[in-house]
Amino acid sequence: MKGENKLSVGGQAVIEGVMMKGLKTVVAVRKKDGTIAVSDYGEMVRPTGWKGWPFIRGTFVLYDSLVSGIKALNLSANISGDENSQLTTKDIFFALLVAFGMAIGLFSILPVLITSIFAPLRQNGFWFALVEGGIRTVIFLLYIWIIAMFPDIKRVFQYHGAEHKSVFTYEAGEALTVENARKYSTLHPRCGTSFLMITMIAAIIVFSIVGGIDPMMNIWWKIVSRIVLIPVVAGLAYEFQRMTAKHLDNIFFRALAKPGLWLQKFTTKEPDDAQLEVGLAALKASLNEEVQSVQVKQTVTGETLSSQR
Repeated sequence: MKGENKLSVGGQAVIEGVMMKGLKTVVAVRKKDGTIAVSDYGEMVRPTGWKGWPFIRGTFVLYDSLVSGIKALNLSANISGDENSQLTTKDIFFALLVAFGMAIGLFSILPVLITSIFAPLRQNGFWFALVEGGIRTVIFLLYIWIIAMFPDIKRVFQYHGAEHKSVFTYEAGEALTVENARKYSTLHPRCGTSFLMITMIAAIIVFSIVGGIDPMMNIWWKIVSRIVLIPVVAGLAYEFQRMTAKHLDNIFFRALAKPGLWLQKFTTKEPDDAQLEVGLAALKASLNEEVQSVQVKQTVTGETLSSQR
C-alpha cells in the first residue's frame, strides 16, 4: 500500500470545515467571505508510556477524540461567525457531560432495559448479550439515519468526505491538490464511524463472556458492567480497527472492515471542490506545509493573531 510509512493522519468534520491531526492539530474553516481560516491547536499529543500500550490506548484515544472534537466544533463556530453555536468553557464541560450521558443512556442502559423485558433471556447470559447487542446496533443505526436527514448535518457529512479524500491523497503520496483528491473514496477504514461499528461488535463479545461467567447477574449489575467495561470494549475495538486498516490487501481483513465502511455511507457525502480545498488546507497545515491563498489564524493565550500567507 502506498504511503504506509507515512505519518498516520486523520480528523473530523466541523462547522463549515475540517479538524485535522498530523504533526499538530488544526481546524480549517470556510468563512462567510469565502476565505479559509486555519486555527492552530499546537503540537499533536499522542498517548505515551503506559497510556500508549495496546488495549489501553484505545480508551485514551476515544476520550481525546471526544474532547478535542467538541473543542474543534466550538472553534469552527467562532471562526465561521456562527454566534449561536459558540460555547464558553462551562458550555464545553456541560456538552461533554451530555455527550457521555447520552452515549451511556442510549447505547449502554437502554438496550439492557429493553432486553430485560423478555424473561427467558434473563436466565441466559449469552443470548441476553446477543439480543442486547442487536438492539444497541439498531438504536445506533436509527440515530445515524435520523440525524443524516438534517440539511446542516449533510454539509458536515460532506466535509467528512472531504477529510477522507484528503487523507487518501496524502497516503497515496500524491500532491495535495483538489484534482488529485477528487478521485478517492469518501469511505476510510480508520474512520471514527467504523470504530463505532466495531465497538458494537466488541461489546457483544465482551458482554457475552461476562454473561457466561455469571448467567444469573441481575439487571442492575448488568447495567453497571456495561458502563465499567467501556474501556475494555474501546480497547478491543481500537486494536481491531488498527489491525484491519493495516491489512486491507488481505481478503479476510477486507471482509472484517466492510461493516464499518458500509456505515460510512450514512456519515459521509461527496464534497464539492470548495469543501475539498478546506480539507486539504487543514491537512497541509497539520503537516506544517505552506497553505496558499488562505487567511491563517492562530490563537495564542486567548488572543487571535492574523497573518496572510
